[in-house]
Amino acid sequence: AAASSTAFTQTQLPPLKVGLMLPATGTFAALGDMIERGFKLHVEEQGGKLGGRTIQYFKVDDESDPSKATDNVNKLIKRDNVDVIVGTVHSGVALAMARAAKDSNTMLIVPNAGADAITGPQCAPNIFRSSFSNWQPGYATGVVAAGKGYKRAMTITWNYAAGNETVKGFTEAFEKGGGKVIKDLSLPFPGVEFQPLLTEIASQKPDVVFAFFAGGGAVKFVKDYDAAGLKKSIPLVGSGFLTDGTLEAQGASAQGLITALHYGDNIETPRNTAFRNKFAVTYKVNPDVYALQGYDAAQMLAIGLATVKGDLGKKDALYAAMNKAQIDSPRGKFTLSPQRNPTQDFYVREVKGNYNVVTGIAVKALADPGRGCKP
Repeated sequence: AAASSTAFTQTQLPPLKVGLMLPATGTFAALGDMIERGFKLHVEEQGGKLGGRTIQYFKVDDESDPSKATDNVNKLIKRDNVDVIVGTVHSGVALAMARAAKDSNTMLIVPNAGADAITGPQCAPNIFRSSFSNWQPGYATGVVAAGKGYKRAMTITWNYAAGNETVKGFTEAFEKGGGKVIKDLSLPFPGVEFQPLLTEIASQKPDVVFAFFAGGGAVKFVKDYDAAGLKKSIPLVGSGFLTDGTLEAQGASAQGLITALHYGDNIETPRNTAFRNKFAVTYKVNPDVYALQGYDAAQMLAIGLATVKGDLGKKDALYAAMNKAQIDSPRGKFTLSPQRNPTQDFYVREVKGNYNVVTGIAVKALADPGRGCKP
């Protein structure tokens, strides 16, 4: 009997090393916190194990600083020898992480950053995303705006990757739907001097304005747009980040705003209700889109590990299982595109009180085109 129990302990796999590279300080700290909570919630639901292996976490604050990204991710890859990396929020940091993951063949799951290149020219078999590409919410909002019959649009965003790529998606769909973008306005990230740009919008009088901002910048933009008297005369639409996690601070200025995103507060399914209740009980706060994306990063990893029974040596089988999986997400079931980005429904949402209420579907099963990816 003694011999057989020894044999059993030898086959017990060591802990799985998960590196969390997320913002713990600065503008995006709250987002990083929600992603981590979502990820850990799914692990807890699985009894603390994925693929039969307990999880050991290693954490690095990425400070949302692209110049530190390569050094930071190498702490996890070279110093801690992690099996998988989960991160991050900022697209510039995520691009550096993707390069390092590709070079070292370390699995990377991106739970937020939408940089198109991650599932475009920088794609690799070991790089997955549980969130969106920047193109997707922009494109979905363009479909909504064209569907309302608007013909002349202006866009406004920060002049950085996330803003520019989101605006490109909007323009592609809006012009395909018969509209025309007459002018793109931008300002340096993370600036909030909106006044001159709002004056220009007032003088050009477009039928609709599309905005991409997030966090504190989104709060100030929505309030300034209203204070300039534009909300009454020129409809404002945005990618859902304009009003996600920002509604209390935006107050009356946000009421009635229409956005498109792959999640909303009131998706009435048993799966979403269970997720929201469990998250609220565990963390004493309601989940948002960032918590959802962290949760689904863990779900994707769990599916892959279950298939190979925790054996990371079987990388091809692990990646193939994740590629083929249908993820039973609180946002609605989704699959991954050939470039490993979610193919998912985008919802139309309207701000009512402190909620982004889902009023319909903007685009069913929207896949990022994955331009430039050579699998």
